Amino acid sequence: MKISGSTALVTGANRGFGRHLAAELLARGATVYAGARNPDSVDLPGVTPVRLDITDPASVAAAAKLAGDVNLLINNAGIDTRTDLLDGDLELVRRELETHYIGTLSMARAFAPIIAGNGGGTMLNVLSVLSWVNFPKHAAYGAAKSAEWAMTNALRLQLAERGVRVAALHVGYMDTDMAATVTDPKSDPAAIATITVDGVEADAYEIVADDISRRVQAGLSGGVAALYPQLP
Repeated sequence: MKISGSTALVTGANRGFGRHLAAELLARGATVYAGARNPDSVDLPGVTPVRLDITDPASVAAAAKLAGDVNLLINNAGIDTRTDLLDGDLELVRRELETHYIGTLSMARAFAPIIAGNGGGTMLNVLSVLSWVNFPKHAAYGAAKSAEWAMTNALRLQLAERGVRVAALHVGYMDTDMAATVTDPKSDPAAIATITVDGVEADAYEIVADDISRRVQAGLSGGVAALYPQLP
């Protein structure tokens, strides 16, 4: 789709990767709604702040009513509670699923008719390399992202006939607050935002933004032995 002249809503746009996405879209000539639980925390000049909690149905409905001219939805809002699936707090596991899966699905259900009614467009779900591979330290996050990936594939098929292209971004660690304690290599979120918007403009279904995501994607065909060589 053409970014210049489009109207986008980015969730979780008050900081981190979401803010970089909003800035990149603005720079390319898009009109941008910046969703955040606290709209006063949005400090990017040129965007329209929108109060939005994707886990609250009333908040999602209000955002859809306000942003009825959207033809590009970027589902970026997310959390990482770093919860272990066996020993961690089950409420935190539920919170991950409520955010990444149910919250994202709520946004898709609210905005798919809007995008279709505006002549078609794109919905991008910000996923992760952890939707393809999982580790105990981020187990709840990875499980929720895997569910979101499956949902993305289902929506992609169902919405294609309505003129709504559903894309997914897969990326590893980025240098944002969410990964502040991570010591592994991290990508520049501004650079990933550029790659992401390039992919949306090129109508890519899967945007695989960094080397680790490309390696894991290539290893999927190798099964468990390829993805988890540490297993006996």
